[in-house]
Amino acid sequence: MTHPHEDPTCEVAHGHAPALSDTRTLIAVFASPVADYLLRYASDVGYRPMLLEPDAERAAAAGSPGVKVVTSFADCSDPSADVVVTDHHRPDLGIMLRDILAGQANWIGLMGSPRHVGPHVAALTELGVPAADIARVHRPIGLNIGSKAPAEIAIATIAGLIAEHNGCPGGFSFSS
Repeated sequence: MTHPHEDPTCEVAHGHAPALSDTRTLIAVFASPVADYLLRYASDVGYRPMLLEPDAERAAAAGSPGVKVVTSFADCSDPSADVVVTDHHRPDLGIMLRDILAGQANWIGLMGSPRHVGPHVAALTELGVPAADIARVHRPIGLNIGSKAPAEIAIATIAGLIAEHNGCPGGFSFSS
């Protein structure tokens, strides 16, 4: 049943029209509790979920139904991909981000506290990555909702990505 006086987006929200699919990929880098939730929620909002875990042992233990697990960014360089690095303490952080920056990802973000400079800056600088490329890494990521638990961090991150894709600031500001 259609409602001719309603906004087309309202028709989608009420289930009267199909949502447009723009076939995006969400790549969570490094197996972690946040990555588990992030990939679970990603498929609910239309992403193809993918986990990039370079450690073969961790990769074998990770993943869930519907989530593709790869060990190299070469397997997932995709111009429709949003990449979220879920662990900023891993020793291979710099190498992973260098390779991701050299690929075709649409958006790259790294979890971490805004209270200090992220460890990725020094790691990428040491690897010779230009400052302009380092600046492409968004940090912090997600909506500022005071998230601390893995599920909350994942929700804030997904909400931030949705806001970014819709050209909105996020939060509760609804200017047109």
